[in-house]
Amino acid sequence: MASLLVIKIGGNIIDDPTALQRFLTAFSGLKGARILIHGGGKIATQIAEKLGIETKMVDGRRITDQPMLDVVTMVYGGLVNKQIVAKLQALEVNAIGLTGADGSTVLARKRPVKDIDYGMVGDIEEVDSGQIQFFLRQELTPVFAPITYNTVGELLNTNADTMASAIAVDMVTHNEVTLIYCFEKKGVLKDPSDDNSVIDKLTPALYEAYKTAGIISKGMIPKLDNAFNALKKGVSRVIICHADEVATAVDQGAGTTLML
Repeated sequence: MASLLVIKIGGNIIDDPTALQRFLTAFSGLKGARILIHGGGKIATQIAEKLGIETKMVDGRRITDQPMLDVVTMVYGGLVNKQIVAKLQALEVNAIGLTGADGSTVLARKRPVKDIDYGMVGDIEEVDSGQIQFFLRQELTPVFAPITYNTVGELLNTNADTMASAIAVDMVTHNEVTLIYCFEKKGVLKDPSDDNSVIDKLTPALYEAYKTAGIISKGMIPKLDNAFNALKKGVSRVIICHADEVATAVDQGAGTTLML
């Protein structure tokens, strides 16, 4: 079975042109089939402010009303996605920029209102791995923006970590998949203020213990939930590492490796 790298890039790397270029240069040197999923960084918030659109966040999650959906679609699916695709083309990677609506690759449903109304936010229902595999067979590198769609033709803002996990899981029918989450930290840290306090290996039992102790908290929890879910559903390896260490993570290991 052919190997496949599913790599998510996010955090402050998206906002830093120099750091992003370093990552894309490293990404371009990786061998074999690759899929890239990117977040939007702070660019959507900055452009919304210029347009006079208020940004509303609850526990670090964006509330996506219709004006904000318009902004994130333009920024994630347009500006950020096409900038990444253009930079990869310059690095001789034949990339194709996509949202979940393109080729009906990632179908979602609008998140139901419970305690909080997140607005036009999508929870993933289905990934068309056959369509994505078709792109790979054409020697294209899919670059996904975190925008999905639903059956009534609405676009939806979707968490990029979740999108990466869902794509990785669905691709295991065709490939041996490694899922890598890249950002500005060296991995999952015991001390958020000490970038050298990396937890090398993380099991579900250790994860629960670190959560109980408050060592792992906030935005790292949903990222790790997505990561462990991918392992449980057949993804071979999951690594969380600094964007500068992506090549090392693939070949030798770097950052935090998750295992069941």
